Amino acid sequence: MSSNKEENQDKAQPSNQINIELSEEIAEGVYANLAMIAHSNSEFVIDFIRLMPGVPKAKVKSRVVITPEHAKRLFAALQDNINKYEQTFGPIKHVDDSPKFPMNFGGAVGEA
Repeated sequence: MSSNKEENQDKAQPSNQINIELSEEIAEGVYANLAMIAHSNSEFVIDFIRLMPGVPKAKVKSRVVITPEHAKRLFAALQDNINKYEQTFGPIKHVDDSPKFPMNFGGAVGEA
């Protein structure tokens, strides 16, 4: 049996939970089949792009800007989730079918 003092202390302590709101529009998601990544000393910029076969113009569907620390956390989270996926469904096949035209934002570029 706990005292009222202990119960009040429990209620006063902040919760470690985060309340995340997801609107209907964002919940629908956006399809992208190419990601372009650029970075500076203070941020990573990830552009999610939809590239359609036979169409010379690709469209950025979403841009996410994050700090280097969050980029590293995202990288670790993706590795963890890919490992879990492959344990359940088998290896993901790597297809080297990347676009053959230059895509450079003027800085260091990565591609996913």
